[in-house]
Amino acid sequence: MRSVCFLALACVVLAAGACDQLSSKEINNVAKLTGGGNASAGKLEIRKYGCNSCHTISGVPGARGLVGPPLNGIRDRYYIAGELPNTPNNLMRWIQHPRQVESHTVMPEMGVTEQDSRDIAAYLYTLE
Repeated sequence: MRSVCFLALACVVLAAGACDQLSSKEINNVAKLTGGGNASAGKLEIRKYGCNSCHTISGVPGARGLVGPPLNGIRDRYYIAGELPNTPNNLMRWIQHPRQVESHTVMPEMGVTEQDSRDIAAYLYTLE
């Protein structure tokens, strides 16, 4: 019985890890795009700052929020918040200071650091 439980647990861990892995090429691309962003760290920081409370975000446990837009495919969108052309610098600016961009947004200022905004942007740019 014990070996069956261990085997089942090992399968779950391996399956979760396989879904979570990014290719080294993709990691390098988003790091260059965001000036050193770490997509793996960004995934964790999304939860740290509570982004998952308001947004639906692939790969982030519990990220099924319906307040803000889903963030999958953000790399293919033309605008961020309906205001800014979708560039890495603008996405990082929005993540750090949404109310400086749009004073009436419901997105709160969360005190996101510059590096954390790079990491979060890097993760978001990996999503299809």
